[in-house]
Amino acid sequence: MGPNARTMDVSGKSEVVDEGDVWAPVQRERSYTTGSLSESSGVSAHCVQGCSVLSCVCLSHYLLSYGVSKPVMCDTENLVVISSLQLKRRNQGERAAAQVTEEKEPRNKRVRPVAKTLSATSTPQQGKVTPLKKLSLSIQRSIGCRNENRLFSFSPRTRSRDSGSAKKRSSKLWSETYDSAGEELSAREVKRQEVIFELMQGERMLVEDLHLVKKNYYEPMLKLSIMTQDELNQIFGILDTLPPLHQDLFDRLVKLRHEDGTVDQMGPTMLDWLPQLHTYKTYCCNQVAAKALLDHKRRNPAVHNFLQLCQESAFSRKLDVWSFLDLPRSRLVKYPLLLKEVLKHTVAEHPDHATLSQALSVIQAIISVINGKAGEAECEYYRKRLCYLYENQGEEEVTRSRLLLCHGELKNNKGQRLHVFLFETILVLTRLVTHNDQPEFQVYRQPIPLPELVLEELSDGEVRVGGSIRGAFTAANERAKNYFRVSFRDRSRGQSHTLQANDSFNKQQWVTCIRNAVVASREQGASPATSQDTPCTLINLSDLSLNCHEDKMEDG
Repeated sequence: MGPNARTMDVSGKSEVVDEGDVWAPVQRERSYTTGSLSESSGVSAHCVQGCSVLSCVCLSHYLLSYGVSKPVMCDTENLVVISSLQLKRRNQGERAAAQVTEEKEPRNKRVRPVAKTLSATSTPQQGKVTPLKKLSLSIQRSIGCRNENRLFSFSPRTRSRDSGSAKKRSSKLWSETYDSAGEELSAREVKRQEVIFELMQGERMLVEDLHLVKKNYYEPMLKLSIMTQDELNQIFGILDTLPPLHQDLFDRLVKLRHEDGTVDQMGPTMLDWLPQLHTYKTYCCNQVAAKALLDHKRRNPAVHNFLQLCQESAFSRKLDVWSFLDLPRSRLVKYPLLLKEVLKHTVAEHPDHATLSQALSVIQAIISVINGKAGEAECEYYRKRLCYLYENQGEEEVTRSRLLLCHGELKNNKGQRLHVFLFETILVLTRLVTHNDQPEFQVYRQPIPLPELVLEELSDGEVRVGGSIRGAFTAANERAKNYFRVSFRDRSRGQSHTLQANDSFNKQQWVTCIRNAVVASREQGASPATSQDTPCTLINLSDLSLNCHEDKMEDG
């Protein structure tokens, strides 16, 4: 029998306890609890939260019985601390009991197997239950109940995307905000006030978002040196100048509002304010270069992680940074729609009808000018980033082009990814490469001038794909969808290209755009002077990405 230990109860009486009785081995099923995991890993102390059966006094007396001079007091969470001394003595007791059993029992005695069905929460079949053993069982029950359904309690804390709810914008209508004002108005006038209220709220929210972009994106990235100031200025452009512009319109419209929330005439105010939107010419012309640089910088882990963290935060409403940078352009093209809607619900006899019609004409003219300048800026941006491998690759034709009609990624029949540019005078196939850490487009094969281009729309299953190991393991019907072919009218001028779009809709867009460009070039003789009348639209740049497949500089 091992040495005795002296314990004290709460009343102060001492009691001699036999350690052999206390730590007699109990056969039970091994459960992955906090205690068992700590034993296997060699941790000297364990803690279990939420224990309701122990108190600080009991724990202190319990540790004092094992010779701990400075017992650890449990905190407000009732943390139970078990010292490494307890584990050591438990192991010594188990080995001693096993030796005694081997000495007493004969070698040839039949032993009835003990069913390993006792769990951490079951009560051991012992005749004598001492106070110290009751304490041990309480600890086992507490540990077992809290960890029976999980293997590891010390799992790392993960950040949940849904932990913080995204900020929600107020979407109240004018009639909900000023519920008593609509009782005396006609249904048409109520709709008119709703549109005016929507215009005012849109200005207010745009100003808030533009301030948010500067505060949560521009300033932190500059302070943390995630990007240089020149790179940030290229991406954000003249964004700082836009909030005062829209705040001015919001303040003007608020002054026109009566106490009941109605606005009589807004046409003169809009007619006076709209010419200031010419400032957008600079911002929209910079968007192509800004988007390209932003996509290129996303490859940097620091930039990627920062933008991802911002997108998961509540302030961003789960929107990407480009969604905020594209808000001014989206707002610009929405003004004609709002003015048309106000004009629709304004009677012809209303004094605001004439000025609203003039304001609508002004904003349409402004957007038309900005469209043309943005198209020219986009064309110039990509022209400068074309890399020619040899002479006579159509560089002169590309230089003459002032508009980029269409561009995007396609695949040839060998599975190679090509970035195709349809200028107003020539079709250029390129491959995205990187030179001096900057994206460039290497001209692939011979570009095709539009007057000499022949377009063939291929039906599904007509193309036989070859030259690719990947294609050998793909079903034929899957390899032959959404193809079309472009070639020279004179086949000796250059080879043809069989191109594949992502889907049928994308294929139809390409075919329609190329066919219209070919017809227009033949009719106008591909004259640069007449190309100024070519219409263009302020395209949505949110889908523009330079994260294409990069090939080597050598042509292959």
